[in-house]
Amino acid sequence: MPNRYRGEIDAELGGRRRTLVLTLGALAELEAAFGAGDLAALAERFGTGRMRARDLVRIIAAGLRGAGETVSDDEVAAMTASGGVTAYVRIAADLIAATFEETADETAP
Repeated sequence: MPNRYRGEIDAELGGRRRTLVLTLGALAELEAAFGAGDLAALAERFGTGRMRARDLVRIIAAGLRGAGETVSDDEVAAMTASGGVTAYVRIAADLIAATFEETADETAP
């Protein structure tokens, strides 16, 4: 079961349930891949809501690697998801939200 407080999500990819998380290392990987100068720039890029298919592959692959899977971007690009493109977008959006959004408990006084 994924721990949302640690930024984990679960998703079905390649015919099985998997956990994804954007660890600090995974975020550093994405900063480099997207040419973002810092985490704020990375979050801003994700906040636009505009993503290419390659962006989705990079985000999902980084999330899988952050959770301990040894997968390449090309392997992730070949994975299927029930729901097609919409499922990939949802997975990436859920992962980004789990990473960058505060939960109500974290903001409570």
